Amino acid sequence: MTDDAESGQPDPRRWRGLVIISLAVSIIIADATIVNVSLPTIIKDLSITTADAEWVTSVYSLVFAALLITVGRLGDVYGRRRLLLIGIVVFVVASVGCAVSQTGGQLITGRVIQGIGGAMLLPSTLSTLNATFSGRDRSIAFAVWGSTIGGMAAVGPLLGGWLTTSYSWRWAFGINVGLGAVIIAGLLAWVQESKEEQTRRGLDLPGTLLSVVGLGGVVFALIEGQRYGWWDAKKFAADDLGWDFGLSPVVPAALAGTLALLVFGLVEWRRQKTGKVVLLDLSLFAIPSFRNGNFAAMIVSLGEFGLLFGIPLFLQNILGLSAVRTGVVLLALALGSFLSAPMAPQLTSRFGARFVVRIGLFLEILGVLGFALSVGVEISVWRFVPWLLLYGVGVGFATAQLTGVILADVPVSKSGQASGTQSTSRQIGSAFGVAITGAILVAALSGAATDRLESAGVPEPARTALVEASTSSAGASIALLRAQDENSPAVLALENAYTDAMRQVGFAAAGFLTLGLLASLALGRGHDTSHAGHDTSRSR
Repeated sequence: MTDDAESGQPDPRRWRGLVIISLAVSIIIADATIVNVSLPTIIKDLSITTADAEWVTSVYSLVFAALLITVGRLGDVYGRRRLLLIGIVVFVVASVGCAVSQTGGQLITGRVIQGIGGAMLLPSTLSTLNATFSGRDRSIAFAVWGSTIGGMAAVGPLLGGWLTTSYSWRWAFGINVGLGAVIIAGLLAWVQESKEEQTRRGLDLPGTLLSVVGLGGVVFALIEGQRYGWWDAKKFAADDLGWDFGLSPVVPAALAGTLALLVFGLVEWRRQKTGKVVLLDLSLFAIPSFRNGNFAAMIVSLGEFGLLFGIPLFLQNILGLSAVRTGVVLLALALGSFLSAPMAPQLTSRFGARFVVRIGLFLEILGVLGFALSVGVEISVWRFVPWLLLYGVGVGFATAQLTGVILADVPVSKSGQASGTQSTSRQIGSAFGVAITGAILVAALSGAATDRLESAGVPEPARTALVEASTSSAGASIALLRAQDENSPAVLALENAYTDAMRQVGFAAAGFLTLGLLASLALGRGHDTSHAGHDTSRSR
């Protein structure tokens, strides 16, 4: 740390450092959503399936979630800025790999490595802010951090749409090279190193392995259930995996994942009881605001990111928007988030962080329900904009203040691990959200398409083929059929079926957000984060 920081005086460069840290958050959050708007083009270009497309989006969040706690602790021990620098290098290299991918497998591999780099970045940004700022300044820094997450979740699709339409979807990843260079320069110039000398060194390898296996098994089951069968194995299991058993591979994956997570909890409890280094510090969950806040954050992220998976597909495949126009529509969400961000600290000072969180979640629910009730084949796309704007305002209120609530009573010496834990909760929610949303979309589309095609008089063999093509391509085949004959009864039936399915996705997202709102009631009154006065002692 600088002499000013060590003498108790705030580092005057901390606000410029906040800009760089926000940019680092931007690049990883944008890449969590930038792919969504490019998915229809990627599906066509690389000839990938719906399941592959879901993995392209969800594997990033899955790897993120599996590693966040581990790397968050590494930042506390070895230096938060050091981990930020390593993370941005890994992230940029992986982005180049994604940009030059020629197959779905290569792209998914690149996304896995991106998730590793992103996992190094996210908890380090938050723990750095927690160690650098205090009191009202910390509340402002958290507000900037949170609004950046909410805003970039929507700016990502706009950026991806522009790059996909004007250049290529590959530039949605290639742009990270220039941004990464700016972040590295800014980190070296304005962000000072911080770490905790008292934190024990070492790794929890059993815990890390069990968490990866557990989360991987459960999310695999959620994503691949439609393709390989929820119980009885479908033919794709043999074609893709060489699985020749009658039982679907989804069943053992789900059981293994669930068992691994249960064993993970036991292992962490025993290691902590015997004084060993643990991946997850269970004592943190003795703090009510931390425990309840993490649960609320996971449920909220499940609803937020699940919806963002489905909206771009609907706008492009059914309403016929280009990738860039889709991004423009979703910009309303970012605008709402950025508009509400400056108001959040003031409302927090007057009414408390928990009140602002609940108001934000309530506005999110209204926005999602408005969107779900508005979807239609012939509707003007601008009917969605007010609802997305309202949704964005809610995100801007809820995200940052929920983070402040979660970390309010956590000692700074454990801020890296706590930041990683709360980020893990969010990423688990987003990974499950994409998986569950994909499952709901495919199941609802399959049922609605079957019924509507039958009502339209489409014979059974053709009906089966059309349903299979629509569900496996996430609706991309509908756009191709419309280009051939937009007035075909089959096309009209499929478009209305997709609209029905998208409405179900919207209702599901609103349901998850409602659960998050109910969970926020358990946060209680707790600590006033706008006047947080944590111990900010830290060492070189």
